[in-house]
Amino acid sequence: GFIKAFFTLGRIKPDVVFSKGGFVTPPVVWAAWLRRIPVIIHESDITPGLANKLALPFANHICHAFAETAKHLPANKAVHTGIPVREELRKGDAQKGREICGFSSDKPAVLVIGGSVGAQAINKTIRSVLPDLLKTFQICHLCGRGNLDKTLSQTDGYAQFEYISDDLPHIFAATDFVISRAGATTLFELLTLHKPALLIPLSARASRGDQILNAQSFKNTGYSLVLSEADLTPDTLLQSITDLKSKETELKNTMSEWSDRDAISDIVQTIRNAHK
Repeated sequence: GFIKAFFTLGRIKPDVVFSKGGFVTPPVVWAAWLRRIPVIIHESDITPGLANKLALPFANHICHAFAETAKHLPANKAVHTGIPVREELRKGDAQKGREICGFSSDKPAVLVIGGSVGAQAINKTIRSVLPDLLKTFQICHLCGRGNLDKTLSQTDGYAQFEYISDDLPHIFAATDFVISRAGATTLFELLTLHKPALLIPLSARASRGDQILNAQSFKNTGYSLVLSEADLTPDTLLQSITDLKSKETELKNTMSEWSDRDAISDIVQTIRNAHK
């Protein structure tokens, strides 16, 4: 990989290399350093992943999403930019979202997101408490490919989808609360949209623990509530959703105080400065 990267960079002669991490990136970063090509890294999670740790000594700057990440980075390389959020997410139509789900406007709606492939623990627990939830809420459930429950297809106030792409902005606009994993990109989307959320991060057994740290950061800042997967039961889920509803105004006020960071502009400016 390093040899191919070295000769590829020599052929295309880029002005800057921008790396988001992942196992394919260190050879490219190393080859860029050897060719004296400036390198900019972006780290989405609180603690840098292995690829970014390996690449960091060879990078000019590392942009980071969470303020806490700075303590893990050389001060002369760290640039706090946040995470770019898709502009189209801000342009959702709430009425269209309700039509997609078959919802009315007289009950609050909860969006449940388990990730692109779903989350079995979340899916199972949400469905186990549906009768109680539907007394107060309407539920839009993104359950992942192959995880639809046909026995619930005619349940009033419950809409389930394997995955939603183009219509996601409308779904966000139509929902009042979100139950989600704690991937960094999702968190900054929820923050940008001012959506009170209950975060159920991936356990340390299923990941390197980055979602746990991400979720704790958002809880400490007052943006979200957190329920660990180890503590996830029908009773704790119901109580957490009740708490989320009772703290809606408080959470929204805190999110509204967040200073919108133009991550795209900050990252582009960092790249431009590296090229000078």
